[in-house]
Amino acid sequence: MKFVTLFAVLAATVLISSPAFAGTLNGKKLFNDPQFAGSTNSKSCNTCHPDGSGVEKAAGKTSFTIMGHKKNSLEDTVNLCISMALKGKPIATGSGEMKDIVSYIKSLKGKKIKKRIIKGC
Repeated sequence: MKFVTLFAVLAATVLISSPAFAGTLNGKKLFNDPQFAGSTNSKSCNTCHPDGSGVEKAAGKTSFTIMGHKKNSLEDTVNLCISMALKGKPIATGSGEMKDIVSYIKSLKGKKIKKRIIKGC
């Protein structure tokens, strides 16, 4: 029994310290940050997508139509939301911030999130 407990602790430590997990955690932090990407209206991604509502189906898709605009990548879609909804500045597609927020969005795949309608979004 002690071996199983030790193994579980070691496995959890490796997982938590992995760069992918750290990126997902940072992506969640960015998703909730009202200053992310220079947002000028004090909104965060979470303002319009509480707990990821509406973005949990984004992982695995190759094209998106959002706010009447067709985008061919999740990164371009994130930047559209940043510029239109947050009134911020788009971030570089290959940047650490972009990789982290995309990692967080992809981590929502398959989760059952209650859809919420937010006025003003």
